[in-house]
Amino acid sequence: MYQEIKQILDERCRQGERNFNWLQENLNPYFFITMAGEHDALANLVSGLHTVAHNRRLVVADQEHQLIQASLSYPGSLYRSFIQLQEKKISYAEVCHSYHPVPGTDNPLEIQRFEFDRKSHQEIAAAGRVRIPRKFKDAVAQVMPRSYPDFAFRDFDQIFRLLWLNNERYIHISPAERVARIIWLYQEVCKYNGLYLDVENSVDVTHHQESRLLFAVGNPPECGFLAQIMEIFNRLNIGVRRAYSLNISNGLTPYFLGTFYISTRKGELIMKDSALYNQLKAELYNSQILANTGRMYNDFLINGVVTGEEASLGNAMIAFCHTSLAHTRPDLYDLGEIKRAFYQHPEVMLSLTRLFSLRFQPGVDDRERRYREAYEQVEVEIKGFNTGHRHLDEYRRVIFSTALLLIHYTLKTNFFVPEKHALAFRLDPAYLEKMPAEFTSDLPAGKPFRVTYFYGRYGAGYHVGFSDIARGGWRTIICRSSDDFLTNAGSLFREVFVLAHTQHLKNKDIYEGGSKMGVVLDVSDIDDRDLVTQRLYKLQYGFLNAFLDIFVTENGRAKDPRIVDYYGEDEPIELGPDENMHDSMIELIAKQSVKRGYLLGPGLISSKEVGINHKHYGVTSLGVITFAEITMAELGVDMRRDAFSVKITGGPNGDVAGNCMRLLLERCPRVMIRLVVAGSGAAYDPQGLDHQELGRLVLRGNINDFDPGRLSPGGFILYRKTTRREGLVELFRKMLRTEDGVEEQWITSDEFHREFDGLIFSVPADLFIPAGGRPETIDKNNCDRLFDAGGKASCRAIVEGANSFITPAARLEIQRRGVVVIRDAAANKCGVISSSYEIIANLLLSEREFLTHKDAYVADVLGILERRARDEARLIFRRWREAGGTVPYTEIANAISTEINEHYNDLFTYFQSHPELARHNRFRPVLLAHLPAFISDNRKYRLRLKRLPPKYHYAMLASELASTIVYQGGWEVDFGSSLKEYVKKYFSV
Repeated sequence: MYQEIKQILDERCRQGERNFNWLQENLNPYFFITMAGEHDALANLVSGLHTVAHNRRLVVADQEHQLIQASLSYPGSLYRSFIQLQEKKISYAEVCHSYHPVPGTDNPLEIQRFEFDRKSHQEIAAAGRVRIPRKFKDAVAQVMPRSYPDFAFRDFDQIFRLLWLNNERYIHISPAERVARIIWLYQEVCKYNGLYLDVENSVDVTHHQESRLLFAVGNPPECGFLAQIMEIFNRLNIGVRRAYSLNISNGLTPYFLGTFYISTRKGELIMKDSALYNQLKAELYNSQILANTGRMYNDFLINGVVTGEEASLGNAMIAFCHTSLAHTRPDLYDLGEIKRAFYQHPEVMLSLTRLFSLRFQPGVDDRERRYREAYEQVEVEIKGFNTGHRHLDEYRRVIFSTALLLIHYTLKTNFFVPEKHALAFRLDPAYLEKMPAEFTSDLPAGKPFRVTYFYGRYGAGYHVGFSDIARGGWRTIICRSSDDFLTNAGSLFREVFVLAHTQHLKNKDIYEGGSKMGVVLDVSDIDDRDLVTQRLYKLQYGFLNAFLDIFVTENGRAKDPRIVDYYGEDEPIELGPDENMHDSMIELIAKQSVKRGYLLGPGLISSKEVGINHKHYGVTSLGVITFAEITMAELGVDMRRDAFSVKITGGPNGDVAGNCMRLLLERCPRVMIRLVVAGSGAAYDPQGLDHQELGRLVLRGNINDFDPGRLSPGGFILYRKTTRREGLVELFRKMLRTEDGVEEQWITSDEFHREFDGLIFSVPADLFIPAGGRPETIDKNNCDRLFDAGGKASCRAIVEGANSFITPAARLEIQRRGVVVIRDAAANKCGVISSSYEIIANLLLSEREFLTHKDAYVADVLGILERRARDEARLIFRRWREAGGTVPYTEIANAISTEINEHYNDLFTYFQSHPELARHNRFRPVLLAHLPAFISDNRKYRLRLKRLPPKYHYAMLASELASTIVYQGGWEVDFGSSLKEYVKKYFSV
């Protein structure tokens, strides 16, 4: 036996020597460089190489942070291997193939190496000074000018440090040229908005021709991204000879940096700008939009029914149909049923995608005729859709017709711009008139000026504007469960439409009409807070760049020649921060707008660091409290002297709620804030929450941080995010203040939600300020809960600080029963007025000038805000008295907004058709009256008014005149000479 074993071992040694020689002859020398230090793994590979012919794979290293395996290579083998690892967080991946088949087989050897040691953003951000041996940096610095002469060396130290912090070992084992390449690639992907692709053909050290593909992505998908890349290579019949990829963090954002040595399966090189390269580029970039889950990917894409871009367009059409139809019939037009309609009939989906290409693909000959003929054919196909299931066929005809509306009424899209993270479709709002009436019956009256639809890998959204020059906030709804996503996506379009309509009423005092941008983000598959933020930024950054793709113009038309533009005009759209818009993203939006050449530059968004931050200055709350003071005065309460009680929705750290609390505590020494209901919980005190303790939290903490020991007897705190389980029952924490002290209780989910949801209705207070919470919290079905069994209301007045907190029907019913209601479009209008003046500063002042004179400028703006709030509040109550109390306050406010907007539209049109009058000295006092005194009183800045785009000049004149006409009166006749007389009377030179 001993001899037999010895013979086997001797043979294995001889076999190992043959294996080692074969590996040296058939593997690229770089393999042995990168495997330096992996002696055990190499020994395992050498000793087991001859077994790969009979086994699926040979694992040569399997550790906590590393996996190295070898197998025979065949078409799709890489993709299958990466699929098995798609849930792992790969920090480094390396692939190497042999030049010739493994002895005794017809297949080359494939070696895969994976490392699972990604550094967190916190680790990178918190890293201090790093000692990097000089020899590494010097070696790379010497190579860089020769290999990448366009590299900007000002970034060298910073990028090298990032690379070292993320993967020190990579620098140790990689040749200087490779490190230089990855540093250059990182700089390029940052330069090109988070997406970069290039190919260069070369000969390796063993004289084999190869195409080196460089692919980099900022904030790539969290898991399975490499598998998705390999699927693209596999589907396009491209073989990967070698690959080296890194996932790194810069402390805020992850980056994928990949180098792939590729050729076609026939051994041909990939030539830049060839048809195959362009197809590969489109597919790789599209990986940022197309999720690698679901039937569209697994059944239709992988099986070759659709391309990657067609799959993304199909998904976008599905989401558009769902958001367009479900807000009136959520039970019928469920997302799953709409998907099923497309999946069951891919032939219809393909007809729609082909029609879309005829309308928007660049370079289509005889486009108009071909599109018209194809449109008629698809329209006939949809109208005649018949599978013998009458009700189901009618249902699906509605869905397919909605998708057809998306195609026919889109005026421009970035779909055929390869370098995109998301899709944008600018629609003619006339499409709404073509939809069956039941699908628009729940929308406010009025036709928008524009509707823009956005679609991305993790969500969808809309921007709705009611005027050419329009402004309004951008909110992102983070959906943490699938039910949450389906519910919010189903109501998304209606919510955005209603908020934009409300914003239009609210914007009556400024030159911009109203708009709103709202998107839903699906994070139902992740719990990690950092990953949620990462995905939030991916969606927002993608939608931002999609926005800029279609709205950056040159001579009125989309600047990118790959965009077919059926609209052909500049579109000045201004955004503002709203729900889940972080300060870092605000700054990025402004910088990206300047970088990409949008006509408003940094003025695309307000509340920048170099701007008028809403939360810091409390601009929205200033208007809310001004309205509250005038409202309570009408009810006989002087808020600055008398005792009164308040209940508030929104937390002390929130913009509107927090600043309302701050102003109440500063101005009203006798105020009793009895109730605060927020996302983190609720605090109730029958005697009013302790001023000092509440003041500690204002603009700094959440209501669940309130010390329960500072409550009066009978007070309590409900904790929404502090739970525990007893068996299968989830319990919520409640701290109750009794005569004997604080008592901790744990209540069931039913008990918690019953009490939590009922507080805003049942707690008595003189004044109710909804300053946070979801739209339509109070509607016609629950508004009667504000009244007790005897019909007495739990509050005397409601001043809506939060948008659309109460539905229009509920507002009327509440007022009918004796409560004063000041609606959102009036009460919280000062936030948007402040943002308007921030944009004026962007247009007239440099960044340095604004920072130097910010205090003076902002002081003027705050004065304008209080004046505008007082003007409207007093007019509302004056008209209410004039009507004998028969017209609801909210209807009066609506009428005021409508009147101002109608005058604005007439005046804007008038000045647009008489531009010489707009520049006449007679109207100069009107323009100066609209501006902060810091501008109007300073000749240096007054002279810059000539810089204003003509549309902005007309709009400011129209806005100031329209507001003055309604607030001060005196306008009894139409235009012409009477306009000049009106200006002479009401605006002094």
